[in-house]
Amino acid sequence: MLMKDQVIVVSGVANEKSLAWGVAKALHREGATLVFTYRKDKSLRKMTKLLQEYGIKAAAVVPCDILDDASIAEAFNTIAQQVGTIHGLVHSIAYADQLQGEYIDTTREGYLLAQNASSFSLVAMAKQAHGLMKEGGAIVTQTYIGSGRVVKNYNVMGVAKAALEASVRYLAEDLGKHGIRVNAVSAGPIFTSAASAIADFQNKLIAMEQQAPLRRNVDQDEIGDATLFLLSRLSRGITGEVLHVDAGCHIF
Repeated sequence: MLMKDQVIVVSGVANEKSLAWGVAKALHREGATLVFTYRKDKSLRKMTKLLQEYGIKAAAVVPCDILDDASIAEAFNTIAQQVGTIHGLVHSIAYADQLQGEYIDTTREGYLLAQNASSFSLVAMAKQAHGLMKEGGAIVTQTYIGSGRVVKNYNVMGVAKAALEASVRYLAEDLGKHGIRVNAVSAGPIFTSAASAIADFQNKLIAMEQQAPLRRNVDQDEIGDATLFLLSRLSRGITGEVLHVDAGCHIF
């Protein structure tokens, strides 16, 4: 029961394939009290079904549009009213609508949308969450190796993830004095709903099996456990870090 008496806000559960769902399962296993945010009613319906199937009773389930500052503020006001103090935030949100073709053809609107949804959303949520983290705690986001090297067909999302990782470092500095740590997990390629939008993704999975030092892919549960570690006291001396959980693929 590593996370007993810890209240963690989890964002980004869209369905059973979501990395955020792997995190939620790990946190539940270790006794955390869970609060969920969602953006669309479709996600709410799927998440409600998952919670019932796994016997997870959420302390609160709150609407939160990460593209709208007022919605984010209202979500955390509701969380404050329903659960009070929180001890962690899981940011597992990314979106872009221009992954096809070449990066040079990205439009201004497409670029700003990817940055807004995938990077600035962490900053906006952290700003609201840290006021409820009166006992300190941790914030963990999800990134990918395309932030630091060219991954074909990842394009504007890679640039957004680079900004996300920079935000992790700056937020770690800002929030450290409040006893709040900020880290990221860089997952290997996992077939999620978001990943299905990346052209030729299946070949990336095959290549990882062949090239990674462990000669295999990683799965949702491994990401969940790594995120759990960064949220727990076991990682109490770690902040501003990107933890690679990719079977070692990042060393090449």
